[in-house]
Amino acid sequence: MLRKALKCLHTLGACGLIGGLGCYMILLVFAPQDTPAAYADLRASIALVSDYVLIPSLAVALVSGLLSMAFHMPFMDKGWAWAKAVMGILMFKGVLTVVGAKADHAAALARKMETGEVQRATIDAAMRHEWWTLWIVVALSVANVVLGVWRPKFAASPGRASTSEPPEPV
Repeated sequence: MLRKALKCLHTLGACGLIGGLGCYMILLVFAPQDTPAAYADLRASIALVSDYVLIPSLAVALVSGLLSMAFHMPFMDKGWAWAKAVMGILMFKGVLTVVGAKADHAAALARKMETGEVQRATIDAAMRHEWWTLWIVVALSVANVVLGVWRPKFAASPGRASTSEPPEPV
């Protein structure tokens, strides 16, 4: 029962994460950004999506995935499960430190743009970096979903002998 509950939480967290990333990107593409006030509103909306959808969904997906590995011992021997764990931690780091920091930094730049302290070119450069980070997190997210569905067989664990090939003669 615990395994099914963790799987359900993991799936819901992954759906929320991908939805949050999609919403973030949609806001960046379609929200008006022509005036400093509109840009500041865009940044406030992105901060809300990050704080209430993206980061909590990623936390639920990561924690439920790690708990699944801890409570379902066969996952400990699976290379795909360890690859998902490492990519999940990288995604968490990327979302927390880079996407969140860039969104906060861009919001501060937007406030400075209103007073004339910062030019629009500086904000555009910050947004290019933000897009790169978003695409990397999306790629990691898609790779995690693919690994979870496909579950490829990586190298056999060191304690097991392969039965497909006979041992080499000495």
